[in-house]
Amino acid sequence: MKSTDPVCTGQWPPPPPDCDSNDPAVLRAALIREALHRARAECIANMQADVVKHALDLLVREPDLAGFFGALTKTMVEEAESRVCGVWLIDETAQRCDLWMAYVKDRLVTRDEKFAQAAADGYPCQSVEEHIFAHKPGWTQTIEYAANDSRLPEQLHEFARRKGCGTTITTPLMLGGRTLGWLMLVNGPEADDADKWWRIELLEAVARQAALALHHSRVVDQSRIEERRKATLEERNRLARDIHDNLAQGFAAILMQLQGARRETAFLPTSLAAKLDTVVDLARTHLTEARRSVGTLRPNVGDGEEVGAALKRLADVAQRTTDVRIDVTVDELPRLGDIVEREIIGIAQEALSNAVRHSSARRITVSAASVRSIGVRLSVADDGRGIANERPSSGFGMTSMQERAERIGASLTIVTAPRSGTEVVLAWEPSNLPTQVHVAV
Repeated sequence: MKSTDPVCTGQWPPPPPDCDSNDPAVLRAALIREALHRARAECIANMQADVVKHALDLLVREPDLAGFFGALTKTMVEEAESRVCGVWLIDETAQRCDLWMAYVKDRLVTRDEKFAQAAADGYPCQSVEEHIFAHKPGWTQTIEYAANDSRLPEQLHEFARRKGCGTTITTPLMLGGRTLGWLMLVNGPEADDADKWWRIELLEAVARQAALALHHSRVVDQSRIEERRKATLEERNRLARDIHDNLAQGFAAILMQLQGARRETAFLPTSLAAKLDTVVDLARTHLTEARRSVGTLRPNVGDGEEVGAALKRLADVAQRTTDVRIDVTVDELPRLGDIVEREIIGIAQEALSNAVRHSSARRITVSAASVRSIGVRLSVADDGRGIANERPSSGFGMTSMQERAERIGASLTIVTAPRSGTEVVLAWEPSNLPTQVHVAV
């Protein structure tokens, strides 16, 4: 891509000033100047065409974006006879830029290696990142820096002196008026002023192709994400339809039959009538849960049941299936949104079910209180045998509770000890903090 023609290396005298003259010498100089300018324009056009062809060839050989940029930076270093070609990309927050990769002398340094490499060489990576991002002229135009340029960080001056670096050139990766990052070319001291211009032209031509490849890759990635989102949404809708058409409708039919049977058996023994009432309540509860599942899979649909009311309902149903005393203490709770409330109720139901079935407890306590009027703290505790001789986090029920907590970014703590009972504590507040799951034995 680089030409050795004197026109392309800039090794000709500067053209004379424009003037109207009949002097043959002046006219001859003007013609020479025009020929040189035309040759230079042809050189640039050929260079740009070569860059486009090379970029297309690289895209065929290196369809992976990292591989494409790695090969492109290598080509830039070799063709421009430079020391380093680095790629700096603006991060997703648009608040900073990061060194993504750099081709240094004869090897490619990737993102994972950059900090170790920079530290080993004494390269002030962070200072350079801050300067590139903060230097606004560099967002829209190519910037040339001398080795001791006052605009550059002092740490970089020291590095350049120690490594014998010459000029530095940065050019933005621009597409459609948007800057995606920068290419930086670091030259050696042998790069004199006379042949600097073709390096700039070459770097800018490469940057245009690099920006196009980067944008295309991001568009493709975004398209894939959107396709996955659509597939996930369709699957959620399918599950919602299945639950509604099968489970929910089935529970509704069972409930109707049980209610009819209960009305026709007025003279049943008291114990049998109580069991039948419990079965009716269980069918009603699971019908409610099936409908709630549909509402979760289709977030715009919900039954609006408050957490406090749901906890009391769950405890009442559970009490009908066990002789263990179940106490419920629920303060006034804020509304948390259908998705969060569903997961909290699901965790409470699982913890309560585990306590009833496995704890051999004499008493179970369910409590819920607000946290700073915006969050909630839920506790399901028993005085049973605890979880012994097995991992507290094992089993589908425990895994289900942890997954529900993760989905809403809640803190889940399970405290248990042999013969000392078990307590499941969930704490949720509206924040972006990562989920924390603690198990204390």
